[in-house]
Formats: sequence, structure tokens, C-alpha cells
Amino acid sequence: MWKFINHALKFHLNTPIVKPLLHLRHFNYMVPRMTNNETNTTEPTSEPRGERIAKVLARVGIASRREVERMIEAGRIKLNGKVLETPAVLVTSLEGIQVDGEPIGEAEETRLWRYNKPRDVMSTNHDPEGRKTMYESLPEHMPRVISIGRLDMNTEGLMLLTNDGELARWLELPANNVVRKYRVRVHGRVNQKRLDSLANGVVIDGIQYGKVDAKLERPDEKQSANSWITVAITEGKNREVRRLMAHLELEVSRLQRVAYGPFTVGTLQRHAVAEVPKKQLTIVLKEFYESRKGSIALTEEGTINPKKWAKAKPKRKKPGESRRRKIRREIAEGHSADREKSRGDNIETRRGSKALDAREPKKHTQRPRSKMASPTGKSVGNKDFTGKRPPKGKK
Repeated sequence: MWKFINHALKFHLNTPIVKPLLHLRHFNYMVPRMTNNETNTTEPTSEPRGERIAKVLARVGIASRREVERMIEAGRIKLNGKVLETPAVLVTSLEGIQVDGEPIGEAEETRLWRYNKPRDVMSTNHDPEGRKTMYESLPEHMPRVISIGRLDMNTEGLMLLTNDGELARWLELPANNVVRKYRVRVHGRVNQKRLDSLANGVVIDGIQYGKVDAKLERPDEKQSANSWITVAITEGKNREVRRLMAHLELEVSRLQRVAYGPFTVGTLQRHAVAEVPKKQLTIVLKEFYESRKGSIALTEEGTINPKKWAKAKPKRKKPGESRRRKIRREIAEGHSADREKSRGDNIETRRGSKALDAREPKKHTQRPRSKMASPTGKSVGNKDFTGKRPPKGKK
């Protein structure tokens, strides 16, 4: 109300409606302020509000947020001996939380792996139809991991695995604009103009899809029935790339994901797993580490401390190295002195030759041409074909 009055006083002081309100702005009893004893306090309280239990358990690596919520509905999670019935519970520490009757441990440091998923392999933990899953091919020494996003059975390429459910959620959220890149081989005629129609998004079957960056890999070549297209999206909805290609009346014959954010599949072989180094993870995911500062399940990671990095070992001096270095230096100095002396001698020699050339002009004589071999092969130069010198008086 007071903002309105001040605004009106600034621009409409002479209006008849504002004049009666001039004296009201000096009285505080018109709009009483709330005190700390009331519900809405003007000053924030210093007591910690806590975090949702699903978020905390996802950070510890129990499961993703959605999976934790389903575990709560199934009655598998307890807090201080009481079975939770709703995920809308705030906790300020990890004490008293049990999963399947076992207390949870401390949060481990965030780790991330790259996995090259082949075709005909499911990306889920368990398949009710008994089909092969990618978790069956993971090494036994790996801890419990969560997949970041999913790929359908006929899609191959990069899968990211992590032990941190919060990292998985952060990379999956469309609001963070994490780019997923795919290579698609399609059957059908297509040009770059048709692909540019997806740049501002499109609505397919009532579903809004965001911006899509689609490029032909070989736009200059003559169009054929099969083409390779690079597609970059930021949402990652269910079967998004296949539906976008179907919208352009193109049939997908092969689909592979080559990059997820700053991570690429590179030269990783099929079924192979490679862990991302901690230093690289800390640098490329700096925004993620800054977004979760103050979490109750936070370890001492995410900070770049060069003192903890491996350092190169100092080179050991070999016996007699200083003496050999001194000898090499003396030799180099001697060579340089010799070069300077020879350079001076050459200059004097050139000067003397120029003076002689000025006194006596040099006679230029033409070198006689040697005789070429005749077609009969009887003479070559001043010798015959047999190699014997011809007798005197004969030419």
C-alpha cells in the first residue's frame, strides 16, 4: 500500500484523490507489522529447517528420489524406529534413518562412470521378461550405481552411472540445460531446411518438445536414401529423437548417443566402463557442487585443492653431472670463439679477393662439351666404345 502511495505522490501530487492521503504516510498504525510471536516473521529464524528425506537418501546413494518415494510407500524406510508413510519429512541429520531395517552409513564421495551400452541390452536394474540388462556386465568391484537417464533397447552409446542420486537428478533436469548429443541414421529424403524446422521446438501428439539442433553430417553430398544426422537436445523425454524423426517422416535405422553434457563416449569399447577422474569431475561440474552447499549429506569434496594433487618427483643429479656440464660449456665457448675467428678470416679473404678482382678482370673460359655416344656406339668422349683410348692423330 505504501509503495502505491509513494508512487502516486511522485507523479500525481496535484490530483484530488491523492491529497487526502498525504498525511497518512506518516502514521505507522495504518499497516501494523507482525512480530516474531506471530506466524509470519519479518526476521528469519536461525534454526535449520532440514532437507527432505528423499533428497538426503538420494545423496547417500540409496536410490533416486523417485525410487526412494516408492520405497517409503512400500514401508521400507524408518525414522527413529517409526515407519514413514509420506516422503514429506524433513531431517537435519542422518541419525535414526533405516532402510530395510539397516541404518544408513555416511555419504561417500561422488563418483561417475562412462559406460558404452550396446544394442539389445536393457538399461534398467531388472527386466520382468528376463532380458539382459547392462548391470549384469558391470565389474564386480563397482559399488551400487544409478543410471543417469535411460536408453531404449535398440539405442546404443553413452550411459552415465553414478553413486550419487542428487548428481543424477541434476544432470537429468531440463532446467539445467545439459545437452545430449545423438547420431541418427535415417531412411528417407531429408535436407537441412526440414531439420531447421525443429530449431524452435515442435508439438507432437499434444506433447511440447523444446529446441532441437539437428545437422546433416554431409550436407554437400548428393542426397541418398540413407543419411546420418547429428541431433542435440536438452530435455531427454521418452523416445524423443525417434518421435522427432517420425515427425519428419523419416525412419530411424540406427541411433547412438555420443555425448551427455561434457562427457563423451570417445573410444570406449562396447560393454566397457571407465571412471571419470575426480579432478575432471570437480572442474566440469562446478555448478553442481556449488548448488548443494550446506547439505547435511555433503562430504569434503567438490573443492579444488592443488596441494592434494600428485606432484612430479624431483630429478636426481647424476654423479659428475656438474663437471660434465662445465666441460660442455667450455667446449661450447671454444667453438663459438673458433667460429668468430674463422668468420673474421673469411671476411678478410673476401675483401682481398674483391681487391684482386678490381685490378685484374677475371677471364671466363667455356668448358668444352664432351662428345656424346654416337648411335653406332663407337666413341664416348675421347674414348671408343670398347674403353680403349684411340691412337694419336685419330679423332
